[in-house]
Amino acid sequence: MRALITGGGGQLAEELLLAAGEHEAVAFPIERLDICDDAQVRAALTRVKPNIVFNAAAYTAVDLAQTHADLAERINHHAVRVLASACTEFGARLVQVSTDYVFDGRSGVPYVSTDATNPQSVYGTSKRDGELAALQSRDALVVRTAWLYSTRGTNFMRTMIRLMQERDELRVVSDQIGTPTHAAGLARAMWDLALTGATGVHHWTDAGVASWYEFALAIRDESAAAGFATANTNVLPIASIDYPTAAPRPAMSVLCKAATWSALGRTSPHWREGLHDTMIEYARICAEKPTR
Repeated sequence: MRALITGGGGQLAEELLLAAGEHEAVAFPIERLDICDDAQVRAALTRVKPNIVFNAAAYTAVDLAQTHADLAERINHHAVRVLASACTEFGARLVQVSTDYVFDGRSGVPYVSTDATNPQSVYGTSKRDGELAALQSRDALVVRTAWLYSTRGTNFMRTMIRLMQERDELRVVSDQIGTPTHAAGLARAMWDLALTGATGVHHWTDAGVASWYEFALAIRDESAAAGFATANTNVLPIASIDYPTAAPRPAMSVLCKAATWSALGRTSPHWREGLHDTMIEYARICAEKPTR
């Protein structure tokens, strides 16, 4: 199989490259491929001739999207329409990444893939519309995920480690519930789903449930064990009302993975396992960085 990956240089795109195994894969950063540009997309597909297109490019600045709605719409919706049309024309399967933000967060149980969406933010709406656009493509696959992090890019894990090394105390929201997801595990699941011919909407996160506060505590403990100077930071729980944001966050965004687990014949690792493995790798990368 041959895959074209958008969003090159981003945390998920890099993990998709690493997870390719025996298959061919090429990742295009935005400097080489503007997915909003129909001509560029078709030129890239003509050159690569992919069987699969993984769209790992997205506008993910949740709060900024509230005042930059046109940009979020252009990247998260319009560009997906461009990709979907091109994939249909070239006979490639589109694999689109989506988010828990397509739901309103008011459910008392984990969301299944067939639950009605009800996004509460500009970002969530643009991603929901992107899902609908992707599904217009032949045999398209949409994979919803949540709370993604890795050793690369800007994410909660890396931000917490930096802040814990700088501050004696941090306050973290404790009344928003979801599931942390390590990008390497998501990338492997996306490849497996694509290769098994899965279509429609699937959910994938790590197993288990946590609040952002619980996630932060685990990051402190795992990072300290891995050699980072984070053990002495005091992490305090706060309510969402005490940490106002421009875009509302889902209070409960746990995604049910049962159908995906059944399709793949395996379950996700628990989020603590994914965090541990990612932290070990991040510590190794940091240790290998040359000092000035």
